[in-house]
Amino acid sequence: MVAADDGTWPLDFPTLYVVPDWIAQHCRLQSVGGLVTEPQPFEMYDWQLRATANFYRVRPTATVGKLSTAFHYRRAQVVAPQKSGKGPWTAGIVAAEAVGPVLFGGWAEGGERYECHRHGCSCGWAYEYEPGEPIGRPWTTPLLQITATSEDQTDNVYRPLQAMIRNGPLKELMKVGEQFIRLPNDGRIDVVTSSAQSRLGNPVTFVVQDETGIWTDGNKMTKVATTQRRGLAGMQGRSMETTNSWDPSENSQAQKTAESNQEDIYRFHRLPPKGLSYTNKAERRRIHAHVYDGSAHIDLDAIEGEAAELLEKEPAEAERFYGNRIVAGMGAWVQQDRWDARKDDPLELPPDGTRIVLGFDGSDVDDWTGLRAETLDGFQFTPVYGPDRRPTVWDPAEWEGQVPRLEVDAAVDEMFDRYDVIRMYADPPYWTSEVAAWQARHGEKRVTEWHTTRPVQMHAACEQLLTDVLKADSTFRHDGCQTTSLHMRNARKAARPANRYVLRKASVHQKIDLVVCSVLAHEAAVDAIAAGQAKPKKSSRMIVMGRRR
Repeated sequence: MVAADDGTWPLDFPTLYVVPDWIAQHCRLQSVGGLVTEPQPFEMYDWQLRATANFYRVRPTATVGKLSTAFHYRRAQVVAPQKSGKGPWTAGIVAAEAVGPVLFGGWAEGGERYECHRHGCSCGWAYEYEPGEPIGRPWTTPLLQITATSEDQTDNVYRPLQAMIRNGPLKELMKVGEQFIRLPNDGRIDVVTSSAQSRLGNPVTFVVQDETGIWTDGNKMTKVATTQRRGLAGMQGRSMETTNSWDPSENSQAQKTAESNQEDIYRFHRLPPKGLSYTNKAERRRIHAHVYDGSAHIDLDAIEGEAAELLEKEPAEAERFYGNRIVAGMGAWVQQDRWDARKDDPLELPPDGTRIVLGFDGSDVDDWTGLRAETLDGFQFTPVYGPDRRPTVWDPAEWEGQVPRLEVDAAVDEMFDRYDVIRMYADPPYWTSEVAAWQARHGEKRVTEWHTTRPVQMHAACEQLLTDVLKADSTFRHDGCQTTSLHMRNARKAARPANRYVLRKASVHQKIDLVVCSVLAHEAAVDAIAAGQAKPKKSSRMIVMGRRR
């Protein structure tokens, strides 16, 4: 998973700065801060300008004639809280993609200008480029789609776009209709919903996908997303997702984008400070102040009222909509931000020879196989092994569909060679032979079969780790392994008799194997400490006996 821009990334790259200036000149709205006024230029908030600059970031190697490949990012995702200004901002981007200077047109040498009258607009505006700045040019035949699950949802973008056109010079270039907008040279902007997908096969140059946090396989919108991206690839176009935070149990399109390992996706998601409780009013205020920072039209008292009411019935939904957090619904084992708050940032992993314990969970062709370690002072981490220093996490999809057992075997042996491993708890299904071999090589007192199918023991082990993650004075901390963090978010409680639970996946595609490794490693550490194994080894002394004279 590639990290998202949290609002702190430097803006030290070439970009089409002509685009936000063009939008401010041509896109006008009457509603400013909730009040109806004379049409005003749409001036972007800082976070909107940041996302715009990143979306139009130009590769230093870009050459004239390149379309999507001239840009650093192929597509973008912007995650922001309810009513923060996503819709009007996206409408401005759509207007620019329709008739504005959004394509790379070369590098300025000095004196070059973008002049509106050369592109059918009589507003008289011009933009002068600095030497070395990338030049913008419009599409010849722009073909755009605004997409959402329903017409009401598309109105978040389409209605402010209509207003921007009617209130300013864009009405010379764009003819507004109820379902589409006509553009020069037979271009158009279409509205697409889940109930009107007949236009999905059309070639497109730009696509807005709104509220992708509710685009799922169930409502067939994930198929819409991939179909549109195929159409964009053929035209060398680009796309942008906007959304509130999502429920990680639903495996939405937004979640898939956020968790993708592709580096040509720009992701903006300003998360609140870790460790703050959304149910605490004072801390909730701090969360709202952080995630709505810069959205000048927002009244935090109004947001508090809506959030507090929603908290009564749908607490997870309130936190997603207004707190901008990715929070699971009922049944979540631990909220991801609480786990992430325990992250420590050591300069390096514990040195060779450190006394540690290991937790192992294995699979074969579907689930993942992993190995987590923990020191006896409470630091848990994913070790690395082999000449390439790979993490001890094996996804079968990366190994031709099957977990590489020889790699896993080599990694386990390396852990015992490098560290002072005093205990290893291993869940044996599918790996009984390997566990037996590790016991033979490293000793049965050190390698133990630990069956996670035992509800009494598994419930107790889960509760032990959960307690040490949540309690204020705990010394437990971890390395911030992103895979483990995602697996923590996917874990749900499955009820068992006597008010106990075991862990299950939120859905078949959402893995929790590194959670199991973490539970086993922590259980091994707790048991080792209880057995007195945390005490330093006694140094041996040699006594030389001399003969009396």
